[in-house]
Amino acid sequence: MKNLLAKLMLVSLFMGFAVFVQADGFNVEEKYKSTCNMCHGSGAAGAPRKGDANAWAARLAQGEDALLASVKNGKGAMPAKGLCSDCTDEQFKALINYVSH
Repeated sequence: MKNLLAKLMLVSLFMGFAVFVQADGFNVEEKYKSTCNMCHGSGAAGAPRKGDANAWAARLAQGEDALLASVKNGKGAMPAKGLCSDCTDEQFKALINYVSH
């Protein structure tokens, strides 16, 4: 039983790490903290807060392409590319997923 518990803990740690760090080395959590958290952590300027299911529901319903366009072009008080001028589309999608859950 102890061995099984240890294995489960290792798997959960690895899976958690995999969620935050992509194959290209992009660390989603760190990028969120350095760029998105300023507004999405506090709700500043009407930004939907990280993990607020109610605030994100209608936005997520618009689909990934609409959310990606909002990030790349800016929306409301959010500047184009949301302070991540070097992010790729895939990295933006990972950030959208992270901030919306």
